[in-house]
Amino acid sequence: MTSPHYLEDPIHASRDRERPLAHRLVVATLCFCLAFTLATVGLRTWSAWNSGVEAMHTELELVDQVFEGPLAKAVWELDSESLATQLDSVAQAAPVGRVVLRITRPGRNDEVLVRQRDSFTTLGAAPLLQQPLEVMPYPGSRLQVGTLMLEGDPALLWRRLWRELAFIVITQLVQSIALAGLITLMFNRLVTLHVRHIARHLGELTPRNLGTPLRLDRLGTRNDELDLLCDGINQLQGNLGTYLERQREAEQALELSRDELATLVDERTAELKAANARLELLSRHDPLTGLANRRCFDEIKETEYRRATRSEQPLAVLMCDVDHFKAFNDQHGHGRGDECLRAIAEAMGALFSRTGELCARLGGEEFAVILPATNKAQARLAAERLRQRIASLAIPHGASSAGNS
Repeated sequence: MTSPHYLEDPIHASRDRERPLAHRLVVATLCFCLAFTLATVGLRTWSAWNSGVEAMHTELELVDQVFEGPLAKAVWELDSESLATQLDSVAQAAPVGRVVLRITRPGRNDEVLVRQRDSFTTLGAAPLLQQPLEVMPYPGSRLQVGTLMLEGDPALLWRRLWRELAFIVITQLVQSIALAGLITLMFNRLVTLHVRHIARHLGELTPRNLGTPLRLDRLGTRNDELDLLCDGINQLQGNLGTYLERQREAEQALELSRDELATLVDERTAELKAANARLELLSRHDPLTGLANRRCFDEIKETEYRRATRSEQPLAVLMCDVDHFKAFNDQHGHGRGDECLRAIAEAMGALFSRTGELCARLGGEEFAVILPATNKAQARLAAERLRQRIASLAIPHGASSAGNS
């Protein structure tokens, strides 16, 4: 069974690794300084080379000025020993790499004398100085006796250039490192510290401390980007606090409205239940007498009939009708007729009040009584008791042919 491997989210992992802005700034500064150093070194090297060539050319001119006269005199006087000594001296001069003396002889081939250093090579762009050697045989006249050619020493020229190049590179590197360090220090003190403080402030921000403003530990107000950022964060906190306060007030108002609505719904529900109960009462009871109406009578009759069938028990139904009731209404009025019906209903309700017995008004002056578990004889006795109870009410009926009550 292999153990599960958990892959790290590269985005979150890269966020967890801190990469300070100061380090990026240092790298960018060093890269810029490196490119600038290379360009500067190239430019200064080219300038140093030209300066070295000009300096060597000047030195060769000084050497020529020093040895031109003695060499011309030695050639004129045909002093070979002095000439050799002078050529050796010229060849030992610091900037000289090679000396070529061409002596002009009338009617003869030119004589060429050469002196050079052991390390002299023809490689390089060392300066070359060529001057004629002249003498004055007599005042006012000049005679050329030869030509002196001085070639600079390329090795010396390159040594001087390398020393200059090393100085240039060292100074540029020191300047670049010093500049990067200065920028890092200033950026850390002026930006990084405050950015970290802002990050901590935002990390600790909660709805409870939104009223605590962000303050940077700086001398005065500089109106720079950090101050603008600080003002923006404080303004955002204020707006957020106002929004949360309004939201809290809205939630409280909504909760209060919900409670009021719940109370109102409960009240309306209670009223509706009461109305439904009254409606149910009205739909199943007669409003005049309070007895069950015909609808309720039919439902209970069917239920009791099925129960009696299942249990094989007798079921009796008494049908009652008030005689000459229309004549009673015509004689005594409908108000007295309603009182008569209510009195009959009260008598029936008082007489048949056992469980299962039901008194109902079927309509007009017709009444009915359901008597469960009652046989024919018992029903007959119950009907007689009802007749006697109603007769005992002694309700006067002047328009009845059957009697006064």
